Amino acid sequence: MSQQRKAVALISGGLDSLLAARAMLEQGIHVEGINFFTGFCVEGHTHAIRKKDKSKPKRNNALWSAEQLGIKLHIIDIVEEYKDVLLNPKHGYGKNMNPCLDCKIFMVNKAKQWAEENGFDFIITGEVIGQRPMSQRKDTMPVISKESGADDRLLRPLCAQNLPETLPEKEGWVKRDELFAFSGRNRKPQMELAKQYGFEDYAKPAGGCCFLTDENYSAKLVDLWDARGNREYEMDDIMLLKVGRHVRPAAHYKLIIGREDGENKFLQGYKNSYITFKTMDCPGPLTLLDGVASDADLEFAARIAARFSQGRNSDSVTIEARRTNGDTSTLVVKPMPASEIDPEWYV
Repeated sequence: MSQQRKAVALISGGLDSLLAARAMLEQGIHVEGINFFTGFCVEGHTHAIRKKDKSKPKRNNALWSAEQLGIKLHIIDIVEEYKDVLLNPKHGYGKNMNPCLDCKIFMVNKAKQWAEENGFDFIITGEVIGQRPMSQRKDTMPVISKESGADDRLLRPLCAQNLPETLPEKEGWVKRDELFAFSGRNRKPQMELAKQYGFEDYAKPAGGCCFLTDENYSAKLVDLWDARGNREYEMDDIMLLKVGRHVRPAAHYKLIIGREDGENKFLQGYKNSYITFKTMDCPGPLTLLDGVASDADLEFAARIAARFSQGRNSDSVTIEARRTNGDTSTLVVKPMPASEIDPEWYV
């Protein structure tokens, strides 16, 4: 009997990686998935927090994909290792703070290491030529193969017929004529293939799966670095940039203001790490202060917080300011009129 070949599939939770893995299973390949957690993944975070997103499924799409495929999924935390990719991308950034080409090279390299350690023969991804402007072009795909060290052990089943033969094809482990020639940004071929495979409730193919491709998120990240004078970040920084209004009335501090009940509850988890403001005599948002603030800054910040409360049109609002050591003080402030809030304060 011929030896069953084994492939590790990069599973993002999106449609393409789901289809690529299924295509290999159809050819009798033993497939296991690998998912890398950078901290910047879009799925699940804001969906689980915000009330307006309550209709969206509260699931990890990578785990869901693995369940549909009937394969093992290995989730690997690369938050610390990924910092160098983000801060020092050899190939630069995309439209925003997304180091897409370096990111893909890094992840394929990590998958290659895993494959070697676990006796797997090759690597598969859901990449499609022309689908992403930075990492999925015909001229950048060979760069990923070469610089990751995967070389011809990297197979892209969805667009393989548009690319040179890889080792799995040359060796007859997979049949090239049963692979695909998808290209471009049109997802209709993938959606039709999903229908053929019987996949229905998959993550809809729209937009990126990484916050670093988002203009607003990228602006908040750059603002954070500028304010601190260095480009360091921790996991809590990543999470807080995803939530609330970010208002910077002064260079040395900013406010993170909850926009609804789900965000207020999420921000409550940071009350021991940041100064917090809570309205006492009317409904209002929970507000965090990130930075160092004087007593005058606290009163100014409290007026901004009051502006976003239901007491915005009152003569005064009572706010409890809580410091990280647990000490509290009561501030009675006049809510700041909208005309006094500089639009440039919004990050």
